[in-house]
Amino acid sequence: MTKSKKITLLIAAVVIIALLVVAFVTKGASATLDCPDCDGAINVTECEDCGGMISETKCEACGNSLACETCGGDGVVLGSLWALLPPIIAIGLALITKEVYSSLFVGVLVGGILYSSFSFTGTLDAVINDGLISAVAGTAGIFVFLVELGIIVALINRAGGSAAFGRWAQTHIKTRVGAQLATFVLGVLIFVDDYFNCLTVGSVMRPVTDSKKISRAKLSYLIDATAAPICMIAPISSWAAAVAGYAEDGQGLKLFISAIPFNFYSLLTLVFIVAIVLMKFDYGPMKLHEKNAIENGDLYTSGEKNEVPEVVSDNAKNSLADLIVPVVLLIVSCIFGLVYVGGAFDGANIVDAFANTDATVGLPWGGLVALVLTIIYMIVRRTISFKESMECVPQGFIAMVPAILILTFATALKNMTSGLGAKYYVGELMSNSNLGMFLPAIIFLVACVLAFATGTSWGTFGILIPIVTAMFPDGGMLLIIGMSACLAGAVCGDHCSPISDTTIMSSAGGQCNHLNHVSTQMPYAITVAAISFVMFIIAGVLQQFITSFALNAVICLTIGVVLTVATLFVIKAVTNKKTAK
Repeated sequence: MTKSKKITLLIAAVVIIALLVVAFVTKGASATLDCPDCDGAINVTECEDCGGMISETKCEACGNSLACETCGGDGVVLGSLWALLPPIIAIGLALITKEVYSSLFVGVLVGGILYSSFSFTGTLDAVINDGLISAVAGTAGIFVFLVELGIIVALINRAGGSAAFGRWAQTHIKTRVGAQLATFVLGVLIFVDDYFNCLTVGSVMRPVTDSKKISRAKLSYLIDATAAPICMIAPISSWAAAVAGYAEDGQGLKLFISAIPFNFYSLLTLVFIVAIVLMKFDYGPMKLHEKNAIENGDLYTSGEKNEVPEVVSDNAKNSLADLIVPVVLLIVSCIFGLVYVGGAFDGANIVDAFANTDATVGLPWGGLVALVLTIIYMIVRRTISFKESMECVPQGFIAMVPAILILTFATALKNMTSGLGAKYYVGELMSNSNLGMFLPAIIFLVACVLAFATGTSWGTFGILIPIVTAMFPDGGMLLIIGMSACLAGAVCGDHCSPISDTTIMSSAGGQCNHLNHVSTQMPYAITVAAISFVMFIIAGVLQQFITSFALNAVICLTIGVVLTVATLFVIKAVTNKKTAK
């Protein structure tokens, strides 16, 4: 570590300690807000279990609690600006130290200290029980799916599927532009779930992009930019199901579909990718990574190499089918698993099944089926033996350990932030705003900040969707634009955040150093976010003059596409000018 970095780290440590001292003296982290659900009022007049009368918050006959589930009948909830301190510390330390594990843990520790009001045993209890154990329990299904996916990738490599695809790609994908566009198209096609998208696209396209000297940072960006943004505009996806679950009165899926044309961040990110690939230029830290890859064959540039040793077969029997069949099995099995968990076999239609599904159950369900079928298929084809297939199990698990560790710490940090009442504090700020036609742009910014700080887009739109619908009780186009801003901001903040699970999965899929991925992606994401912010202002103003939903959407998207391409031309001109000097 350089001297300047040591000084920066020392200053950061002093600032963190000073902030904790201020929090201790002022007891700011213990500040409360009125409960957003009940204000402490009891709306039930008779116990549903026994018919007994209510005495304050309990039934006199059976003692059942009838208090508000949010506040427990107290009428207040924790909520203050201090709730955002732990993620800010974690993100800041990660950017300074370039070391993500310790940075996330420090964030979790600070959250535990604030949550326990500086109690030593209370801090340990909060960090271990409310943080780490809850994180593992809450994301166990995703861990299982990651391991299953890692084993399938190991099987494909052992059977020679990746090598066969590499041979095919060398004859059909001849340029760097073609390899990047192929990655983009595959990412668009796998729209069911972002985790599935990240790891599948990375596993399939990594040999191709490596052969065309595309940096791992650029590959991870292409994966990340076609994961959450695609899922957020796909009506049949785990994301659509999540949004449908957060909205009231069963209108979630309808609102989700209506919001797609105004989801500027997701749509313009796709335009941005195609434009920057065809224009053959990069800027920011990505430019150095691409330059090193092209000129020196260095796909990593800096940081530790997250390359996992892979056993690749040179079996003459291997063919492209050894890659295609497992991937198709995985896609079909995961879709089947998602709709099965959603109740498709209990009478629910496909749309309702996706709306009611649980991705943390459906994806492991589908992943296990695909894994078993893949092993059977490869043994029948005699590309690998049963013993070799079992050797792939620990190899696949090892490949996913870094992602599982980061996801555990990141989820623990989210738990700490939630426990400190971040969502109630942000909700209070939002509900008190009165900015009319500029509200969509403000909602977009708030969603960006909240998703960036907490690392969860699902948690962000889960917090904001009820607030947004309450802010526009009359419905209409402004509600749809506000909903779009909420969803777009959630994706944007999640896209930028180093503690986001999708960002972590993209680093794992591209086998790229996590902080390299974050730092190279940030300028691209911020560029699209700035354009999207302008577009939400324009959309908010236009809805006052243009009552046609379709016409407003077409005009706004046309302006957005032109702005995106024009911005890239300006950036390219400025970058070339600086390079010339």
